[in-house]
Amino acid sequence: MYRNIVLSLLILASVQLFTSCSGCSDKKGASNDSLTLPDSLITDAPLKLSEEIMNEVIGNLSSPVEMAGLFKSSGAEFTQRILNNPDNVANYVTSFQRALNLGVFSADLGYINTFDKNNIVVSYLLAVKNLADGIRVGQFFDFNQLSRLATNSANLDSLAEISLTSFNKMDSYLREQNRSNVSSLIVTGAWIEGLYLSTEIVRESGSKQIADRIAEQKNVINILEIILSNYSTEANFSDLLVNIQELKEAYAPVRITTELGEPQRIEKDGSLVFIQAEISTVHYTQEDLTRIMEVITKIRSKIVS
Repeated sequence: MYRNIVLSLLILASVQLFTSCSGCSDKKGASNDSLTLPDSLITDAPLKLSEEIMNEVIGNLSSPVEMAGLFKSSGAEFTQRILNNPDNVANYVTSFQRALNLGVFSADLGYINTFDKNNIVVSYLLAVKNLADGIRVGQFFDFNQLSRLATNSANLDSLAEISLTSFNKMDSYLREQNRSNVSSLIVTGAWIEGLYLSTEIVRESGSKQIADRIAEQKNVINILEIILSNYSTEANFSDLLVNIQELKEAYAPVRITTELGEPQRIEKDGSLVFIQAEISTVHYTQEDLTRIMEVITKIRSKIVS
């Protein structure tokens, strides 16, 4: 479920990035902290990233739930201390901080739900609701309904489904309001938090499978850099972009090779079709992984502090 959330936000932030906007000059009277799209990014026609690039990102972006599933299979136990503390929400006073940490807490929710920790999920739902209110998208989250579902572990599937619906509605609203920079921050926050949770599990368990998944995220760095660079004239975005570029440098030694596998037969529209499978292999050293995890931890610390 949370994979869909992150992917839809990523698509919104990239494909819809330069959508034309009539009457954008009206935004000049908005608050300096409203994170409206700068006029310099408004063009007369959409400028889209290629479908090939988007497909590559979608294929390599690991969701919090997907990663949490790997945590379980590695034998790792649920560890609340690695999550962002909901009490920190009071420290996030700018729209920039709130959007980034909305992504962080969304990733934490995916981790919590996967481990069926309904005893703490309400506090994280409240954190999401408060942050969403802070960037004027809280109307899409019915906290009372979500918290009722969260009190019973049998309802967690319904909770995830309703949460996904809420995020999709938020996506549509942000698109209509030409606030794709907000979406880019939510995506970045969720992605960094997912990586951070992964690094903490690797430090504790030494899981090769999770370490490989961290290394595979090299394919996402370039697209995030492209997205964030479009807002580099804004001070906070500029600092975040520098951090992402530092992470990109840490990923530089990692190589990902692809070879053809055995064709697979699947059913599509009532007919059997063959698709060509591909096998990807990630190549990195322990030194490479250590450096990547150090930078991830550094960036995450800046985001949640």
